[in-house]
Amino acid sequence: MRTASGVHSNAWPVDVSAPGGVLDAETIQAYLREVADELPDSGSRQHVLVLVGGALLAWAGLRGTTRDVDSIHPLDQQLRTAVASIAARHDLAPGWVNDSAAGFAPRTLREEDCTRLWEHPRLLVLAAPWRDVFLMKLQAARDVDWDDLVALWPRSGFTDASQAVSQFHEAYPHEAVDPYLIEYVERVAKLAASP
Repeated sequence: MRTASGVHSNAWPVDVSAPGGVLDAETIQAYLREVADELPDSGSRQHVLVLVGGALLAWAGLRGTTRDVDSIHPLDQQLRTAVASIAARHDLAPGWVNDSAAGFAPRTLREEDCTRLWEHPRLLVLAAPWRDVFLMKLQAARDVDWDDLVALWPRSGFTDASQAVSQFHEAYPHEAVDPYLIEYVERVAKLAASP
């Protein structure tokens, strides 16, 4: 439940970030290339990451850095092993790429609506649609999500707060009704529109 200040009481996954700090877009891309190279050649099989959260925002230049790379597509054991190998090589947490956000994916998100960010014969990196990333950030509504919500608003495709709230209820039908949600989104939209 959001409070009048906009803080949401649901906690997101545990911190699996790099022990030494943060990841920028260039570093994320370089390390994911290393992950792809580390994956075993499985013929025509391609592993998939669907990026959301801070990693996607950093990749797109909407924020400078992130602490981990969240995918809503489940990571299989081969991918986890490759991620752990790159983590050891660069002194990162073993779960610097993780699927902890998968349980928070909007019900309305469809993988076929995702955009291809990068492709390797063994790894496909997709971007979740901006509207769905916005809804995920709105569902989490942590203090750290505020700036991301403001940055995402112009790309979300929502015409107004009412439409965003309606889509939120479709995406998260079991979420408790929040009397502050419309005001919260209106504040996001207003700040995003200001110069």
